Amino acid sequence: MADYEDEIDQQNQPFIPKETALQALNTIIQLHFEKTLEKKRAIDHQKKKLHKLFQLFFIFLALIFFSLSQPSGRLHCRHCWAPIVLLSFSHLFFYVSVAQTLRCINGFKYQRRCHKLTLGLATHKLRFIKSRIAAGDFCLGGGGGGEDEVSASAAAWDLEVPYQEPPDSYFGKFKRNWALYFGFLILLYTFMISFSVVILCF
Repeated sequence: MADYEDEIDQQNQPFIPKETALQALNTIIQLHFEKTLEKKRAIDHQKKKLHKLFQLFFIFLALIFFSLSQPSGRLHCRHCWAPIVLLSFSHLFFYVSVAQTLRCINGFKYQRRCHKLTLGLATHKLRFIKSRIAAGDFCLGGGGGGEDEVSASAAAWDLEVPYQEPPDSYFGKFKRNWALYFGFLILLYTFMISFSVVILCF
């Protein structure tokens, strides 16, 4: 009796064409591929913005460096607070700008990684389903479904592609980037302050 009910359920099960099942996976692959390219373009744009920030900042520091190194300048040791305050504010402003740009870059990188992982999973499932179709395991004929139709329940399981996220260890890369930029700015700030004091007071 149970076998008879299973057979009835299998015969009443809806079927979808193989082309529809494959098209669904191809659409998912195309979507995540386009999203990956979109995030890559956004990352490149933010990197150009970051490089421009660094160029402007180094030009600004070069002007300060040049003005402090002039022997006929009006600044003396008692005026050293002026370049120190100026350098402090400029470094703070630059750090905030770099931090904002880095946050955008890291966010786009994270989203791109998620899309790449989801794209990889969808591609793997597409290859798997194509191999099952080629082997004849994915087709359920006889119950209203022909050779070119796929069981809807099987397709729902095989076509499901959940959004993938990288492991927690992936965030270590972002922390290293933050530490690298912050350490570089601290060294640069220390050098410029020391240079100002040495030039003006000694």
